[in-house]
Amino acid sequence: MDQIRGRIVPCFFVMISINYIREIVQNRLSEGENYLVDVTVSSTNMIRVTIDNLNGISIQECVGMSRWIESQLELETENFELEVSSPGLDQPFKVLQQYQKYMGKAVEVKLADGQKVEGKLLEVNPNGIYLEQQTKENVEGKKGKQLVLKKSNLIFSQIKETRIIIKF
Repeated sequence: MDQIRGRIVPCFFVMISINYIREIVQNRLSEGENYLVDVTVSSTNMIRVTIDNLNGISIQECVGMSRWIESQLELETENFELEVSSPGLDQPFKVLQQYQKYMGKAVEVKLADGQKVEGKLLEVNPNGIYLEQQTKENVEGKKGKQLVLKKSNLIFSQIKETRIIIKF
């Protein structure tokens, strides 16, 4: 309820459900290769939808998704702002498809214990990832430390966050 000039007026602010937005987006995405990364809805009905594709997402695809979502919501009864975008390169991975998209690329993984690991993302499966890491170690019969390639298996329950390493 709001007060206007001393009168109590009912407030028609309706909170939009994240699950409802997810359902709308998934219905549209089931038609192609694009996938849903994330949906957030703030207390003021600011809706943020993040979509992607293994080959990248275009502005036209984001605009199309935005129009689709707007067409599914009742503009007269639901007050909202809408933003549809691709995930930024600086954002952590949120879904398995993002790991698949960046296979062969350098990533930084923060583990649940606080440790950071960097390496080339070699393989992704529903349980975790395989990284190729370069370390300098003493090798028998060699002088000084040598560059050694190691393959590490990390399960998703160990991973707090993964990001692509951006190199220019």
